[in-house]
Amino acid sequence: MFGRLLPFEGRFFDLFNALAGEAVQASRELVSLMESFDDLERRAFAIETIEKRGDKITQETIETLHRTFVTPLDRDDIHQLVTRMDDILDLIEDCAQSINLYDVRTATPEMKRLAEICVGCAENVEAGVGGLSNLKDPRAIMAACAEIDKLESEADRVMRTAIAQLFREEPDAKQIIKLRSIYEILEQITDRCEDVANIIEGIVLENA
Repeated sequence: MFGRLLPFEGRFFDLFNALAGEAVQASRELVSLMESFDDLERRAFAIETIEKRGDKITQETIETLHRTFVTPLDRDDIHQLVTRMDDILDLIEDCAQSINLYDVRTATPEMKRLAEICVGCAENVEAGVGGLSNLKDPRAIMAACAEIDKLESEADRVMRTAIAQLFREEPDAKQIIKLRSIYEILEQITDRCEDVANIIEGIVLENA
């Protein structure tokens, strides 16, 4: 009876992995959207569907956290980790919806590159999160986090160059507003991935 009241819940790691996997899938769908603008509404809906699955995983994780007395990681780390991963999915959906709502007809090379960087960040988030369940290879986890930091810095450079080019070469003010917004959302996705990397690094340093 007492054991049921004070459970140790190992399912957290399964939930982390599931959420990270959804982020990878959503980021890949975003790249596919930018490669082909043949059916924006359908593609945006596909990303929305993935985001909603992520919401359910996040909710389940938080509910599990509330009913679990002994957790495998610090409670605040768990909450921050799933919240930031959920933010990644929210921003990916926001980007897809913005492209659709703004009636953007083609992706610039910079949009495509930023989307590719988002995939790289999400894949490294998945790799980093995947190592948390046993922490047998902390170097590999830290390497994934370092790669996220590197990619986020590249995203900063790409975004700055893209926005500067917009103001130099784009005569349509509406187009400048649209593309700048999309560039900024894409860069924010990498920021949230970097947030996740920072949380993972803290967990490794505290527990390895």
